[in-house]
Parts: sequence; C-alpha cells; structure tokens
Amino acid sequence: MVKEINKNDKKYFQCESCGFFYKDKELAEKCQAYCDEHNSCSLEITKHAVQI
Repeated sequence: MVKEINKNDKKYFQCESCGFFYKDKELAEKCQAYCDEHNSCSLEITKHAVQI
C-alpha cells in the first residue's frame, strides 16, 4: 500500500518499499508492486519519481 503525503498543499504518493515519491497514485502503486515482486526498482517507473 502506498503512503499519501501532503506537502505545500500538494499531494504526493510514496512507495513504501523503496521510498520514492510520485505525483500520481497509480505510478506509486506500480512502483510498490514492482519493488515487492522483484526486490528492486524499475528504471521505467522511477524515472517519474519526484523529490519533495
């Protein structure tokens, strides 16, 4: 399950496995699923990560 974070009146979603943040909940969920299944990160997914 992804974690929802509110910062500066904006919503971000965090993959609880690797800790990356995303603006889109769907990407965070995809990241979470990939991390859990492969025990590593997908470059195709994490390229959409944002820094907060």
